[in-house]
Parts: sequence; C-alpha cells; structure tokens
Amino acid sequence: MRFSGRERMMIDKDIEIRRVNRRSFLKYSGLLGAGLLVPGFMPVSESVAFDRRLYKITRTRLTMGTFAAITLIHPSRAKADEAIGMAFDEMDRVGRLLTRYQTGSPVGTLNQDGFANGLPPEVMTVLSRSIHFNRISRGAFDVTVKPLVDLYKDHFASYHTPPSRQQINNALDRVDSRAICFNNNSVRFEKEGMGITLDGIAKGYIIDCGIDVLMKNKVRHGLINAGGDIRVIGGRDGKTPWSVAIQNPEKNGENVNRISMINGAIATSGNYEVYFDREKLYHHIMNPQNGAPAPELKSVTVLAGNAMDADALSTAVFVAGANAGKALIEALPGTECLLMGSRGKNSVSSRWPSA
Repeated sequence: MRFSGRERMMIDKDIEIRRVNRRSFLKYSGLLGAGLLVPGFMPVSESVAFDRRLYKITRTRLTMGTFAAITLIHPSRAKADEAIGMAFDEMDRVGRLLTRYQTGSPVGTLNQDGFANGLPPEVMTVLSRSIHFNRISRGAFDVTVKPLVDLYKDHFASYHTPPSRQQINNALDRVDSRAICFNNNSVRFEKEGMGITLDGIAKGYIIDCGIDVLMKNKVRHGLINAGGDIRVIGGRDGKTPWSVAIQNPEKNGENVNRISMINGAIATSGNYEVYFDREKLYHHIMNPQNGAPAPELKSVTVLAGNAMDADALSTAVFVAGANAGKALIEALPGTECLLMGSRGKNSVSSRWPSA
C-alpha cells in the first residue's frame, strides 16, 4: 500500500495546508504518506458550520502507520463524532488483522509458519481479492513478493549494494501466488520460505471498512483520506462533488490533474515512495517476474468504485507498465487511470474524468 512519498492528494477547499509559524498545524493529515511526518506540522480536528443545516466535521487519527482524516457533512456534530469514532475503531481493528509486522497477527502467523487455520473473514477477503488481481494482471500484482522485498531491504542494509542475480533468482523461486492454497478459512504455502505482504491492497480495504461503518450509521456525505488513498460518498451535499487535486511531489505542489468525485475511490502508487538505497535507484515496487524494481513509470493513479480495488490496481498498473497497464484498466468497467512516465510524459485512460 504503498507509502511515505505517495503522490499527495488533497481535497480542494475542503482539505488544505496552512503554514504561518511554528504554531501552525497541518489541518488534515491525509495529505501525508504513510509513515511520513513533516517537521513543524501536526494534525488537528475541525468542526465548522457548512450551511444553516449542516456541519463539516473532520477528525484525524494515526492508523496503519500514517495519519488518516475522516470528514463528514452532517446535521449533528454529536452523531458525526460518534460515527467517526466507530469508523476509526473498525479501521484499527482490521489493520491489526492484516499487518505483517506483528508475528501474532493472522498474516504474521501465516508468514512465520507457512500455514494458518481459522483465518478471520477480513483476511480471507483480502487474500482472495489479491489472487483475483494477480490473475487479471497476469502476475503484475503479487502479494507473495515479500521474499524479494526482504532480500533487497536486508542486502542494502548490510552491504549498501543490490543483491546478486543468483540471490534474486533464489528469492523469485518463492514468489508465486499460485502456491497459495485455500481450504475454507485456512491457508497454506506450497513452497517453503514463502511470505506475503498486503501493503499494496490492505490500506484500501481498511478504508472501505471505515466507509462501511459510516454508511451503516446513515452518513450520507463523507470522505476518508489515509496517506493519499481516498474514498468518498455522497459528495459534499448530494449535488456538489468533492474536488480532488493530484499533486506532483517533485514540482513543489504543482497539480498534475484535478477531478470531481461524488462516490468512489482514488489511490496512487509511485516509485518515489520508499527506496532501499541512498541514491534512490532501487525503489520498493518490485516486478515479481524478473525481480527488479519496475522502471517505466513514475506514478500511477487509479480511480475505482472502492479503495481496495484502486489500491491494488495502482500497483498492478505500475508494475505492468504503460501499455499493458492501461489496457488492463480499459477492460475494467468503472475504472480509470492517470500515468506519469519516468521521462515526464503523462497519459490518461479514455474515460478519465478531469474536472
């Protein structure tokens, strides 16, 4: 999912940055990528009158290793606060199930033992959807890439150099989503030393879980922004859409594009997010077929009906490359993409909804 340099998305006029002095705050922390904190800034909450009948309520919380912001347009401040609290609690709960960084989590247990029984339905849902995206992307999206990611991370940490071709090939032998075996709510790896990372899909699913809680609490107009992955429902008032500006972090806040959204989700994957080396030549989005960082694109932004699909597809398209990636998106109804090439050339799918 994706992280500390993720292409920043801001909600125009609804989520903005203001910096005046050292007392100033970053009002809406969803502008930050996961794990990134900007010195001198801190997230705060807001509750203001939207019109005579509605309030705009925003609350922020640290979750999934990043700051997430939930904004509601609601007639009751108290009910909005209650719904937001329940949504954050659900996101925290699901996040604990899907993390690979805790050995006691379901995913941590699966990675450590090579099998896990009685997995929660949330884990099974994300794993099943991961296999779906692996299939339709012809292997570009693969959650079993963990051995390869770990190899690069550990080798650079120890030797400050990339791993050898033989080491990469050895890791690739354990990268294969077809070797994940399902039996009801149990999962087993067919190859010893396999492991999964849900970083490219879990954050989107967690956002969707938060949205589900809001909708169950009869919230009609809301937005969740977690580290640049965004899902919206109902526009700002049913007629006025949320305005989302996609910024190029390499151009000092210059907007690459702007779109309007009533319902749906948007997510971005970029090669500037996490690097293994100081020279920033080896980034973390790996091609599971050749074991190298995907080289062609600088970033991919995907629009989809829900955040989990947008999250996974942005990674899949990034790895697949411009031509194959755009063809994949064109074949999926209700899904669009914006591609930024490593040489500065941008392109969009045929139905990309520029504002």
